[in-house]
Amino acid sequence: MDFQELFNHIKKTAIITHYLPAEKEIPDGKSKFGGQPYLPEDFAWPYYEGTDFNNVCQKRPLSFLAQINLEETAGYDKDHQLPHKGMLYFFYDLHTMKWGFDQNDKGCAKVIYIENPCDLHTAGFPGDLEEDYRLPEFALSFSNQTDLPDYEEIAEYAAGLDWNSYDKEKALYGYDKPDERISKLLGYADLIQGSMLLECEQATNGIYCGAIPSVTEKQREELLHSSKEWTLLFQMPTMETDDFELMFGDCGSIYFYIRKQDLQAGNFDNVWLILQCF
Repeated sequence: MDFQELFNHIKKTAIITHYLPAEKEIPDGKSKFGGQPYLPEDFAWPYYEGTDFNNVCQKRPLSFLAQINLEETAGYDKDHQLPHKGMLYFFYDLHTMKWGFDQNDKGCAKVIYIENPCDLHTAGFPGDLEEDYRLPEFALSFSNQTDLPDYEEIAEYAAGLDWNSYDKEKALYGYDKPDERISKLLGYADLIQGSMLLECEQATNGIYCGAIPSVTEKQREELLHSSKEWTLLFQMPTMETDDFELMFGDCGSIYFYIRKQDLQAGNFDNVWLILQCF
């Protein structure tokens, strides 16, 4: 196998998001993690109705995770995947921390794109958003990284690919991943519990993924083919600083996935979230 040709064909450019202490007030409309988002006056805060760990079903406001000013990331978007203007907002229900196994998890996370943001203001949190789910503010900066998929992801679509050879060749060509988990837009997910592409396709088609799905071989082949349309939008790992910790499961990560055709169209309404941990 010509691994150089393979790598050139499948490589993607990720936009690494670096979290920096907010030493001074972050100007309105700048990219940031946490704090209070800058939103239009008529913005409707997203809610999710789901069952928590105590089996209590309740409609709850999502936590604001991050906002990305796409003019700031345009220079890093080497593959031209994102819009180059507007604002992208990420929300997630930190109370229930759904895993994305079930179709009923839809709505536990939201990505909202505002193409022409104007008259932004600091939006107050909903009164029913508990203090524990209001995150501290960090500034964001960006850099690039060239990504290749983990073996578990590409093996589903490349029959006969040898794990040992693939990982060895990745290292020889300089595609070693850092030991620490990173936050990033685009690129490939850093897997913890295996590939998520098929899981996205199954869950969004009403197939429960918390156990081995009950599908025929033909159905699985069709789902596997359709799953190629999913791609990583945003990865956020467990975050720890001297005085703050945001942990997803047991030192895990959350992953926002989007269909390629939706990404190309700038449609972020159907993003699917999956949580993986150790």
